[in-house]
Amino acid sequence: MTAAHRSIAGWLVLGLASLGLWGCSTMKPEDFADRTPSFALEEYFDGDTRAWGIFEDRFGRLRREFVVDITGQWQPELQTLTLDESFRYSDGERDRRVWTLRKVDDHAWEGTAADVIGKSDARVYGNALNMTYTLALKVGERTWNVRFDDWMWRLDEDVVVNRARVSKFGIEIGEVTLFFRKLGTAADGSAQVEKPPALRQAAE
Repeated sequence: MTAAHRSIAGWLVLGLASLGLWGCSTMKPEDFADRTPSFALEEYFDGDTRAWGIFEDRFGRLRREFVVDITGQWQPELQTLTLDESFRYSDGERDRRVWTLRKVDDHAWEGTAADVIGKSDARVYGNALNMTYTLALKVGERTWNVRFDDWMWRLDEDVVVNRARVSKFGIEIGEVTLFFRKLGTAADGSAQVEKPPALRQAAE
């Protein structure tokens, strides 16, 4: 659900120069129904969250590092969660995406964002979420419709791991990995969390 994807377009172009197929996976969200802690999106993402991420090409080569600050607002009367995501890359580039996620039932969510084609489809069971969507990715003067297959796992009360596989026509382009952490609160009421040294500059 996390995706700093438009601004990694240049690296996706490199990935498309050497295409390969993803292996088929039979993993389903239901496989994690008994895992804990429960991954309630409306609880975890309500408030401030920070994520640290990398983008790798299909050969596993690290192409980019970034930090994402996320402000979430859960509206129970509308069963809607809004995620305002601000991306800061280690090379100084910045980006933003705003997701609107609607809770359909205890296990299903659907989402929209300005550069997402149609709606995302998400399912949540136990500590896991799987969300798929198609992103309108700008590459130079063209726009490609690129498919994302996102998996998230909540490891404890504060930490979530996210792996997003990127493909076009079912063909591998690359992979995004993120680690989310709910932010604590400083004495002045502001969000606070220690940043890894390698990415401190990107987050400033």
